[in-house]
Order: sequence, then C-alpha cells, then structure tokens
Amino acid sequence: MDIGKILESLVNNTRTLKRVSYAVLALTVVIDFFISRHHHVFFWEDIPGFSAVYGFISCVLIVVVSKALGHYWLERSEDYYND
Repeated sequence: MDIGKILESLVNNTRTLKRVSYAVLALTVVIDFFISRHHHVFFWEDIPGFSAVYGFISCVLIVVVSKALGHYWLERSEDYYND
C-alpha cells in the first residue's frame, strides 16, 4: 500500500487521526521514562514526560489563541466593503 494513501485515509477519518495522535503522545511520554538525562538545569527537567505534555499544551494554546485573534480582530462583517 502506498504511504500517501495511508496518510490520506488518516486525514479523512478524524476519529482515527485523533487516536493516532494520542497514541504518539502517550508513546512519547512512555519513552521519556527510559531516556537518561545527564545535565539538569531546571527541576522540571527531571519530570518524565514533562516536555511532551508541555509541548502539546503549548500547541493547543497557540491554536486557540490564533483562532480567537482571527475571529475577534481580523474577521470583518459581510457588508464591510459595501459601505
């Protein structure tokens, strides 16, 4: 099977895409338990899975804030150019 067809079927089926995304996030957190850390600068670097969860939350926050900015700041009414 072609990799393009697999990716296309994932994108078309949102339930499967969500499940795959959550599985990759969970796998990243689990793998983080087995990675050794040599030099710690901050205390949160010792928490397994912190980077993956922090990155996921940051990404979701960026999307939500961007959509809110686009809706309230950039979006214009339908008759904006007719006035």
